Amino acid sequence: MVVPDVKITALKPLSEQHYKRCPQCDLIFQLPALDKRFVAYCPRCHAKICSGYDWSMIRLTALAIAVLLLMPLALSEPLIRIRLLGTVINASLLQGVWQMAIQGDPFTASMVAFCAIGAPLMLPLSLLYLRLGHWLGMNLRPVLLMLNRLKEWIMLDVYLVGLAVACIKVQEYADINVGPGLYAYIAMMILVQILLIRLNIEQLWERYYPVAQPAVEPRRLQLCCACNYTGLPDHRGRCPRCHITMSRRAPMSLQKTWAALIAAIVFLFPANLMPISILYVNGERMEDTIFSGVISLATSGNMPVAIIVFIASILVPFTKVLALLFLLCTIHLKIDLSLTARMRMLRVLGWIGRWSMLDLFVIALMMSLVNREQLLSFTMGPAAFYFGAAVFLTILAVEWLDSRLLWDAHATRNTEPDSADQSRPAA
Repeated sequence: MVVPDVKITALKPLSEQHYKRCPQCDLIFQLPALDKRFVAYCPRCHAKICSGYDWSMIRLTALAIAVLLLMPLALSEPLIRIRLLGTVINASLLQGVWQMAIQGDPFTASMVAFCAIGAPLMLPLSLLYLRLGHWLGMNLRPVLLMLNRLKEWIMLDVYLVGLAVACIKVQEYADINVGPGLYAYIAMMILVQILLIRLNIEQLWERYYPVAQPAVEPRRLQLCCACNYTGLPDHRGRCPRCHITMSRRAPMSLQKTWAALIAAIVFLFPANLMPISILYVNGERMEDTIFSGVISLATSGNMPVAIIVFIASILVPFTKVLALLFLLCTIHLKIDLSLTARMRMLRVLGWIGRWSMLDLFVIALMMSLVNREQLLSFTMGPAAFYFGAAVFLTILAVEWLDSRLLWDAHATRNTEPDSADQSRPAA
């Protein structure tokens, strides 16, 4: 753990010892030059600040090319094959999104496409852009800013769990076999996870846009909310590294979080009351809401799968809403509760939110496996759009909430700082 140090040092590059503000609690401390084996954590809130390891662009580019080579096979080739009513049906990722778009709702299909295709594709393309753009003298800042926000939207692992759930749902109607695309998909998913683990955004910023830290009093240094640079704004009020306007707190953080949260609450009502899936068996229409789908899985003997779907589709969305309401109320009312517990809660919310997309992935797969031309057919219900919108909004609400506001509220309750110091939490 890095120990705070308030000494003033001379002008030094970021690869050496320098001051750093924690992006989650705003504590200012002195960060030494890190060895490749070490990771720095905030001494107050235990947030991960940066890592010492730095993969070369050659390695990152090689992995990015491997992902791009595997992607056409993983997306277009069959993930699974089933024999339904004497007909062999192939289910691929692209086919599921296409069926969802033409038979259901294109907006819901675009949500699935972004999380399962768009975001994973943007990762290797961004790394190739960094490699080629540096040679050509192009502006790399927008790509670096995007990479800093991309990780939580890549849901290849969630889609793989959705594939398993879809197989369990279909197994009572059809015989299931593994398709050739599944091996390419798993290989692509593993390589993407390695890229996400080894991708060090701070090192990339230092490599392409190194900015020396000014030798001023440490408490004057500000944190850029976009690229996490610690320093002073330029003469135009912008971050000297990413050129985004610097502010002591994320602009309109509470307003944007409240807006996303209220909209998510509104969408959750039709998402849970209206049917999310519709099954036709010999012309008979059978509708399922999210909850009734969980009950049918449980009563059919698939209790482990029912528990997974219940947690991802019911427990997680409502827990996120209640937890966000609690955190926002503690900020507005300045409730004096454990800051450590609230910070852990916010980090857990950021991790679990993506798993709520499981239900939409299952629907996309089911629509590619069972279509309307057969005696047994499956399509999405009107609740799918509202559920997907609620999931996206809760993810955005967590992302938009500036956790430093929790520390500000705690500081203003326990001490009465003067007007010049109100934006800075107590150390």
